[in-house]
Amino acid sequence: MNLSEKIRGCLLGGAIGDCLGGPYEGYAPTSESIIQSTWKLSDDTQMSLATCEAISQCGQVDPAAIAEMFVIWFKNSRFSGLGASTFKALSELSHGGHWALVGRKGAMAAGNGAAMRAAPLAFCLDPADSQQRVRIRDVCRITHHNEEAYAGALAVVLAVKAARDGVWRGGRELLAIVIESLPDTSVRDRLIALSEVDRLAPLQTIAQRFGCSGYVVESVPLALLGAQRILSTGFTAVLKELISLGGDADTIASMAGQVMGAYLGESELPKSELERLPQRDEIIRIIDRFVVTIAESETYSR
Repeated sequence: MNLSEKIRGCLLGGAIGDCLGGPYEGYAPTSESIIQSTWKLSDDTQMSLATCEAISQCGQVDPAAIAEMFVIWFKNSRFSGLGASTFKALSELSHGGHWALVGRKGAMAAGNGAAMRAAPLAFCLDPADSQQRVRIRDVCRITHHNEEAYAGALAVVLAVKAARDGVWRGGRELLAIVIESLPDTSVRDRLIALSEVDRLAPLQTIAQRFGCSGYVVESVPLALLGAQRILSTGFTAVLKELISLGGDADTIASMAGQVMGAYLGESELPKSELERLPQRDEIIRIIDRFVVTIAESETYSR
């Protein structure tokens, strides 16, 4: 599978999870009752696409350029459903704040707003390189000055990169791959705890024990746990099971969709759901340009 397929699969898979879970945020439906209502994109997808657009414009991952693109989208009302930490940061950025200084700090900044938009970085940066890992952290700090928020974003990057590189082959080894490269944080501790639960335990049982809110320590590990069940459960079924947990349904489903999509590639995503994506032409335009940018950077690095 070529890199373009995996990039497209990642971003489109995340958009499907976002749209499918959107109507059920904070409300726990049964998997069977999740209906194909009118789909709407939220900040989960929008901020990922804005990140891609910024990288395409400047040809590299530059936190200042990403922050500037966020401001453009924010001023043009292209974001919807922003969390408190992200809204605060973008408001301050739009009034001239520096990207490294705006936004919430401390415990209140431990949400999943940085993790939900981190997936594109997996196609540009290598977390094994210390300088590039700092760049990932800097991109997180545009909105979230919190080490757990960074660890959650890094976990998503590691998971998507494992899918990109074929290190993760769709099985139950995903959590172990991510744990190995994460710093000592509560996110890592939660991943370890989830790796030790009964592999056949329903996600509902696990969520009741560990939580499924927008707190990054709950949402990112749960999304990755769901994603690593793709071979036994299937793409859409995993998303529906995660959404049925309630909590931060759209973001958890979006992150799981990004990881599973990177593994599957665009051609293996359900066509009926791809066709339902709103603003499809705009999404494809941004992804196409991002794919070209990544392809060019891969060529130049050889």
